[in-house]
Amino acid sequence: MIRKLAHLCFFTNDLDRIVAFYRDALGLAVKFRFHAADGAVFGAYVAAGETTFVEFFDQRLTARQWSVDPAPLAAGSRYQHFCLEVSGLVAFRDTLIARGVSVGEIRGGMDSSLQAWLSDPDGNRIELMEYTHRSAQLAPGVDGSVQSAK
Repeated sequence: MIRKLAHLCFFTNDLDRIVAFYRDALGLAVKFRFHAADGAVFGAYVAAGETTFVEFFDQRLTARQWSVDPAPLAAGSRYQHFCLEVSGLVAFRDTLIARGVSVGEIRGGMDSSLQAWLSDPDGNRIELMEYTHRSAQLAPGVDGSVQSAK
C-alpha cells in the first residue's frame, strides 16, 4: 500500500553547492550522506519534513560507484526518479505484478531500506521503498553517514 511520496532524486555536477543551497538557503537539514568504499561522499539525503526527503547524487562519483556510464547533465535535466514509501512491499509488489506491471526484485539499499523499481509508460523511473527498523531515514539525529557495501 502506498503511504506517501518518500523522496525525489536529482543528479548534480556539484554536490557541495547543491547541498549548501538546500541546507543554508532553504534551511533544510542534511539527514545523512552516502560514502563510497573509498570514503568519497557521493550523495546526500536532505530532510523535507517528517520522512520526506530530497536526494542528491554527484553524477560522476555515482557513475563510478555503481559502474554506469555518466550521461551529460544540462540545466533542468537532472531529475532521476521519485520514490513512494510503501508498507507491505512484498504484497504490494505481488499486487502490481498481478495487474501486469513489471517490477524488479526487492533488495536492500545502502540506507538499510527495502526497495523495488519500476517505470511508468513514459519510462520515468519509480522506486518503491519500505523503511525497516534499521533505515537511515528513521534514525535519530541528522547528518549521519551511510557506507557503501561495495
